[in-house]
Amino acid sequence: MKLSGLNFRHLHYFWVVAKEGSVTRAAERLNVAVQTISAQLHLLEQSVGKALLAPQGRRLVLTEAGHIALSYADQIFLLGEQMQEALAASEVDRTMRLTVGISDSLPKLISSHLLEAALALPEKVKLVCYEYKFESLLGDLAVHKLDVVLTDRPMPSGTTLRVFSHLLGESETTLYGVPALVEKYRPGFPQSLNGAPLLLPTRNNAIRGRIDHWFESHNLRPDIVGEFDDNGLLNTFGRNGIGLFPAPAALAKDVQEQYKAMPVGELSRVKEQFYAISNERKIKHPAIEAIISAFHGKVFATPPHTGTAAPVAAVPE
Repeated sequence: MKLSGLNFRHLHYFWVVAKEGSVTRAAERLNVAVQTISAQLHLLEQSVGKALLAPQGRRLVLTEAGHIALSYADQIFLLGEQMQEALAASEVDRTMRLTVGISDSLPKLISSHLLEAALALPEKVKLVCYEYKFESLLGDLAVHKLDVVLTDRPMPSGTTLRVFSHLLGESETTLYGVPALVEKYRPGFPQSLNGAPLLLPTRNNAIRGRIDHWFESHNLRPDIVGEFDDNGLLNTFGRNGIGLFPAPAALAKDVQEQYKAMPVGELSRVKEQFYAISNERKIKHPAIEAIISAFHGKVFATPPHTGTAAPVAAVPE
């Protein structure tokens, strides 16, 4: 589409590259060739007569003109999303739509509990869920493509995005394993973990540093046989008996039912936190309010046999 010489396909490619910080990642997201995006960006810069992006190390950063263009592109594509939703709403009955970004580091059992809470509302709720990297989800939230992001970390300090973190709660962390591993490593815990096969999240995950510190403080050296970006894949390897794996203590029953794994021992004072990140300081979406209520002393209640967790309170800002 063109308007007064501006090609909106070129503008959309620029918008995605600006959000991703890389032509390669933008190409993956849009499922087009890197060369195609590079060519479209060049044509856009020719049409506006200014450079919009400049290389900085391995990333592309916005020039002064690029910042101006991005602010307008945000508004243009937000209006496009709103138009599509308005047209769709005119053809169907009243349904509450909740578009959720789920960080790939968030335990899937936690996200499942949260979304069940939204679906339990008396009103009909349509869920649209996207799982992706934390940083990319924040960009989509900032331009209102998402209603909320569920994640294991707060909004980083120093960001220019106008989004807000809401602490939902926290849970102690427990090591789990299939029965054969539990029988071997539960006696003498935690010293028994020296040389024990362990499956851990990668260092991109917020809790990984806390787990590493716990092992260092106990002078333990487990055998880390696998590291995973995706929490669900980590749990699947754990279910197959490849190694012991960490998960929130509050999910002991779910872990036992879904992954046939039992607690080996608790990583004392290693707590995993969970956040909802939204565009508003005050939560107004009824489905998001239901999610926050579900966490209040329910999802994070620690089962008696795994220890006692501190009371959990929802903290809307």
